[in-house]
Amino acid sequence: MKKIVSVMLLIIMIFTISSCSKEKETSSEKLQTLNIGILQDTDSIPILIAKEQGYFKDENLDVNIEQFKSAQERDSALQSGKIDGAISDIMAAAFANDGGFNVKITSLTNGTYDLLVNKDENINSLQDLKGKSIAISKNTLIEYVTDMILKKAGLTDKDINKVSIPQMPTRLEMLQNGKVDAATLPNALATVAMMNGSKMLDNSNNLGINPGVLLFTSSAVDSKKSEIKAFYIAYNKAVDYLNKEPKSAYIDKVIEDGGFPKEIKDALKLPVYQKAALPDKKDFDDVIKWLTDKGLIKNNYNYSDLVTDEFIK
Repeated sequence: MKKIVSVMLLIIMIFTISSCSKEKETSSEKLQTLNIGILQDTDSIPILIAKEQGYFKDENLDVNIEQFKSAQERDSALQSGKIDGAISDIMAAAFANDGGFNVKITSLTNGTYDLLVNKDENINSLQDLKGKSIAISKNTLIEYVTDMILKKAGLTDKDINKVSIPQMPTRLEMLQNGKVDAATLPNALATVAMMNGSKMLDNSNNLGINPGVLLFTSSAVDSKKSEIKAFYIAYNKAVDYLNKEPKSAYIDKVIEDGGFPKEIKDALKLPVYQKAALPDKKDFDDVIKWLTDKGLIKNNYNYSDLVTDEFIK
């Protein structure tokens, strides 16, 4: 009897060791690479920090970061399969799905978008913009923020001349060279403009709106679940780092990796970054209303149509 018990214990031990070994092997198994698109904006900094500090590697995840100069270039890369996800906005998610290319919003991002005027223009209030030209990126977060700022001042499209300049660096250059009277830019490039004399009239923070999001293609959501979950673990570690460490500890590397202008090093004001969370439903509904009122999309999307909580628990 003792011999039988001993044999059974031995079998159990072997099975347990084998299971633990297999579990350990599985936990350290290499995940698929995630390809992420970013723009020249402060929204992208947590991703840059997660890579620089090795937080992605801690999760056995390779993340390839692709930089784009315009939302159009980023969206083309998404639809061609060159990237799995991107720093984006609610508008882009609605446009993609309306066109038959399915993407899912997985979290919000923390960025600010400023409406600025050329230093040589005698524009001191939003009402002074009447009859002036404003450089934007058409049908994007940038135009949405611009419209919300104008609405606050009681102005409409008929009161101003919108100039579509998709590439952000070009938009900045045209503002600074006096080719347009005003422009709406993300925080990092807006900082450059203000350092060179441009005046900021209003921004998305003052309006209390945040339409910026992280999104992934439905294909990535279906086939790279473990990778996206690992991505967000690293993302949240980066947020903790950013909110704890002084800017001087990382700003040089962020400027280099993010393609930001070097001159903004001291002037750039970063947001208080939040750990990954879902976008506000009111922000979502307001964007969808803006798109439908303009006749830009055919479908009147509900929050659950485009937003998934699968990766934010």
